[in-house]
Amino acid sequence: MAKKDYYQVLGVEREASLDDIKRAYRKLAVKYHPDKNPEDKEEAAVKFKEASEAYEVLSDADKRSQYDRFGHAAFEQGGGMGGFDFGGFAANASVFEDVLGDLFGDFFGGGGRRGRQRAARGDDLLYELGITFEEAVRGGERKISVPRSVKCTSCAGSGAKAGTQPESCPACNGAGQVSFRQGLFQISKSCGQCNGEGRIIRNPCRECRGTGTGHEMREINVKIPAGVDNGSRLKLRGEGEAGFSGGPTGDLYVALEVAPHPIFQRAGHDIVCDMPVTMVQASLGDRIDVPTLDGLVKMTIPAGTQSGRVFRLRGKGVPDVRGRGKGDELVRIQVQTPTHMTKKQKELLKKFDEASNDRGGDSVISGFADKVRELFD
Repeated sequence: MAKKDYYQVLGVEREASLDDIKRAYRKLAVKYHPDKNPEDKEEAAVKFKEASEAYEVLSDADKRSQYDRFGHAAFEQGGGMGGFDFGGFAANASVFEDVLGDLFGDFFGGGGRRGRQRAARGDDLLYELGITFEEAVRGGERKISVPRSVKCTSCAGSGAKAGTQPESCPACNGAGQVSFRQGLFQISKSCGQCNGEGRIIRNPCRECRGTGTGHEMREINVKIPAGVDNGSRLKLRGEGEAGFSGGPTGDLYVALEVAPHPIFQRAGHDIVCDMPVTMVQASLGDRIDVPTLDGLVKMTIPAGTQSGRVFRLRGKGVPDVRGRGKGDELVRIQVQTPTHMTKKQKELLKKFDEASNDRGGDSVISGFADKVRELFD
């Protein structure tokens, strides 16, 4: 009987992309898999075989090119490709794992092929470290204690008792996987006796009970660069968990939590300081002491300074963590209104207010009053 056109079998156009071909085959493979058609396994197996054969050819660029030129003759004995034997499909199921991975998982509990467990990198660790505002700005050094897994010293990480060695698994001959035939396929699964490791330990190490690792509390010096911010992470290579089967050690990440400061706030590379002054200082001007992280600094505020005005102290801020300069300190003036005044102070303020009214009042206030009158009149 003449073979069906491969494109028709998969239900795709001749110009179909590889992704289109994969999707079409995956759909048919699920639909016609014999295990999903228990009532008519024979017919389902035929259609499944047709779809698999079509995919075998059309998913390969060279085979597809030959098929487009010569049709089925390209794979007959003496044809352009020297013969196509579908029987080889069962022995090379790995070709189809990318499209049948989910199918194997449904039928064989996670299926697919798994080789011997290779050396694996150890897990990374995360340590949260609280630091002061000053430490974040200036940098510093802290000593922390981190619990982590390490290679067992008694068995040197092998998991076997001193003087013995792990043995090759007799069930899989050290391959870490076993194979069996399921319908048209030869399926490989993780070996259940050695859990895919390819080896078994007859005499486990007493110290680590065959795991090859132990635990210790390790003290580590953490260098805090100047200029770090809240939430910054420092990476310490090789300070994480021990690797598996000789794999490299993981890393340690130190997450920094900066405590708030009673006086200063941070705005990027700048430091903000709210500086309280009296009405007299703001009105007449004064030379005041401003706190910085380097100590008190003299700063002049001019007469008539309004509340909220910001003055800049150059170079008194936070250094860039990459060494690209330094921010400033922003001094934000907060004019304090007296709340507990004596009788004499109140009388003097009234006289001051009367004198201000005699001169036409404050220009800003009178200007605002004029705008209000214009708005509501």
